[in-house]
Amino acid sequence: MSTSPSVLVVIPSRLAATRLPRKPLIDLAGEPMILHVWRRGVEAAIGPVVVAAADPEIAFAVEAAGGNAVLTDPDLPSGTDRVLAAVDELDPGRTVDLVVNLQGDMPEVDPAYLALALAPVIEDGCDIGTLVVPTDDAAERDDPNCVKAVVSFTDAEQTRGQALYFTRAAAPSGAGPLYHHVGIYGFSRDALERFCDLPPSPLERRERLEQLRALEAGMRIGVRSVPVAPPGIDTPEDLAAARKRFAHSLRPAAGDDA
Repeated sequence: MSTSPSVLVVIPSRLAATRLPRKPLIDLAGEPMILHVWRRGVEAAIGPVVVAAADPEIAFAVEAAGGNAVLTDPDLPSGTDRVLAAVDELDPGRTVDLVVNLQGDMPEVDPAYLALALAPVIEDGCDIGTLVVPTDDAAERDDPNCVKAVVSFTDAEQTRGQALYFTRAAAPSGAGPLYHHVGIYGFSRDALERFCDLPPSPLERRERLEQLRALEAGMRIGVRSVPVAPPGIDTPEDLAAARKRFAHSLRPAAGDDA
């Protein structure tokens, strides 16, 4: 890896979704949701941003707004495979060193989180980096849709460490917070390729968590803790809540012209 590594941010996106059909193109504050995510990636200012689209409609929406999109095979098995396909198409000369996989359903993500997801790769030599949020929320503890990371922290403040496991169960047991996993990943180029070459692992199949494939193969996943989890949009209820937040943020301040 060079002293100034080249970074590419990739947002995998597809229309097929069971809980919220055509999710990337759903209107949010006057434009498709995927454009909000793309803008957050651009605001991170760590490298070019591309949407890896499984469907021409998504690519058209992104390009019409001035963004960059790559059409990928709609039959690819995962978003991570879609990310690698876009990287390979855009960078056949292998000038890209680091890749951020930004989920397409996080329109309110803090742009600073993208660089933080890469920090374990750059600073700690990990294969993959990701983020967690400490939580004492009982509902999150018992919600299988809230993925928990079991982390071995390496600093007294518990802000950086290494993931030992990911689970939908409440783990670890005992007193103390759990760590809600935030699905943003930073990869070295080599690690991304290695990961996509691996077959799904037994624990991955059991927990339905792709990142366990990496751990079972002996890959290191480094962690940074952040204070707030970006709200994801997976259900109609999530969408309604996001629309309320966006409507509130777009209201003119007191004294502004209406």
